[in-house]
Amino acid sequence: MASGRSSGSASSSTTTPQRSRPSKRQHSTILNGGVEGSFEDKNDDFLCPICYELIEEAHITRCGHTFCFQCICKALEANGRCPKCSSALSRREHIFPNFLLNQLISKHKAHVVGAQELGLTRENSGDSIHGPADGLRDFVASESQNLSLPDVNVMLEVLTQRKHLLEAESCAVQNKLLHEFLKHLLQQKEEHLEHLTREVTLIKRDIDEVEGILKDVQTKCPKLDAEITVKKKESSQAESMETEISEKKDEMSVSGEVSGSDINSSQKPIDNSATALATRRKRMHAHFDDFVECYFSSRAKELMFGGQSDKTAAASSSLPDSSGLDVFRENLVKFSRYSTLRPLATLNYSSDMFNNSTIVSSIEFDKDNEFFAIAGVTKRIKVFDYRSVIRDTIDIYYPCIEMVSSSKISCVSWNSYHKGILASSDYEGTVAVWDAVTGQCTKTFQEHEKRCWSVDFNDVDTRLIASGSDDARVKLWSLNFNHSVASLEAKANVCCVKFNPRSSCHLAFGSADHCVHYYDLRNMKEPLSVFKGHRKAVSYVKFLNKEEIVSASTDSQLKMWNINNPHCLRSFVGHINEKNFVGLATNGDYVACGSENNSLYVYYKGLTKRLFSFKFDAVRSVLENERKEDDVNEFVSAVCWRQHSNVVVAANSQGIIQVLELV
Repeated sequence: MASGRSSGSASSSTTTPQRSRPSKRQHSTILNGGVEGSFEDKNDDFLCPICYELIEEAHITRCGHTFCFQCICKALEANGRCPKCSSALSRREHIFPNFLLNQLISKHKAHVVGAQELGLTRENSGDSIHGPADGLRDFVASESQNLSLPDVNVMLEVLTQRKHLLEAESCAVQNKLLHEFLKHLLQQKEEHLEHLTREVTLIKRDIDEVEGILKDVQTKCPKLDAEITVKKKESSQAESMETEISEKKDEMSVSGEVSGSDINSSQKPIDNSATALATRRKRMHAHFDDFVECYFSSRAKELMFGGQSDKTAAASSSLPDSSGLDVFRENLVKFSRYSTLRPLATLNYSSDMFNNSTIVSSIEFDKDNEFFAIAGVTKRIKVFDYRSVIRDTIDIYYPCIEMVSSSKISCVSWNSYHKGILASSDYEGTVAVWDAVTGQCTKTFQEHEKRCWSVDFNDVDTRLIASGSDDARVKLWSLNFNHSVASLEAKANVCCVKFNPRSSCHLAFGSADHCVHYYDLRNMKEPLSVFKGHRKAVSYVKFLNKEEIVSASTDSQLKMWNINNPHCLRSFVGHINEKNFVGLATNGDYVACGSENNSLYVYYKGLTKRLFSFKFDAVRSVLENERKEDDVNEFVSAVCWRQHSNVVVAANSQGIIQVLELV
């Protein structure tokens, strides 16, 4: 997890030799009416699949495919495989002359060339193939001397009637086609208009409801209007006096990015409701399109009722129609609540200035959010007291306890019942249980055959542990046993495992097959759901709540799923993640993940675009002082939320840990 693993699949390409045969190309051109590369030429049954020309010296392979002799010889010399099916072949033993096809091609050549020679002869002699019109013209020319005037008039009348009929039929066909197009277009626009009408009606109804709420508030607080007017004036004056600050806030809110050295932790937001409203308004307009999609998504049920018949709509009118508006109001408020990330403290995973291998793999808070553990490639688990870290103003923080593993650590997980119990997984495939009070390892499980990427304690059955490994297995362990209690076979490397926080028997894991698998451990033969949508390996899975999952992948996307719906609910884009494990965490409403541009990204679960990001400062060791900024390839490698708070802890590949607060 910490070292970063490329999960793109290797691809191989077979180059087929191309050749040029002037005489053969000329002959193929003759056979197809002199048009080289024509449609008929490309679809001729006698064309070689390699050079796309008429086959010469047809030879058939052992696997049943026919080519020109020279083409297949060159192809076998190049790679020793059939260009059609990639079967292994040798030139001497596995290709044979196709005498029957050679005879058919010879007959085909003779037939086509003969027909073309006949056509050229007719053209030179002035003869041509006569159609019905030519025959009628010849008849009229030869018999016109014998026709009388009444006969000519009759013929002209018949021909005129026939002409008018044909013109009418042609006009009818053209206008029927146009009429059908216009009817279909009108139907589409009417449906669009009906949909827009329902949307406009819904919006107006919601506006009336919100205005009613505002009137009730103003009735209960008569001074509110005057205060709002005064605060608006004060807000405009404050904005003019603090242009630089507002520009800074705009940059944070719209672009969403802030550097760790740009913000002083002592700065406080201006306590002014009007200013706060103006700031939230700017953030809302910056993501207006996302909010429109979110609004209609939350109001989909009301839009559906709006399109039903009057009787059905009347029957459904008794249902509460403001629930969707409440959901959207909550999304709007939660999204605009925070504008940036403010650093509270900075720690260093390793104090060795000469040590370049300081990647932090995992950060986790204990059940009371009092202590957090940091683990990584230095083979150490360091436990810090959160309040001491926040309260102290020193530059160097020392852990409360430090535990040393025999291998690089990929993941840690606290027990949700026993405060001092911690589990870890490492690069040797070992799952270890630690006593965080004494710093001693109390139990080890060593059944994984390859690197173990992830470990997780069950929050309901607190004795149960799950782990996922490169050996394509998810293993279940119990604190009461010295061996695994169950094993789940996957089809690809398992990159992450996570229990459902409200269940003792439901588990999700992500793997290198690009999918998220959700299992009921009481029936391990087949998954309850397989969530497909990522294009590369799934590196993390986390539960937003008991029904919603968010997953991260090296395709630079986060995706949100519902355990009862196989389709992706939402994709989050903006960060960069193509080869490393960059961390993923959520507190239920907000999602934080790392990025390979050395930044932390924060998303709100209701919108696809990022809220804001935090840029880590590039810090080099003594040996790297000569490196340029562009040469640094740091990435954020671990992320953790402090539950029930607005604090997130993140670390990067240099071992720098930032304690950040959403403000």
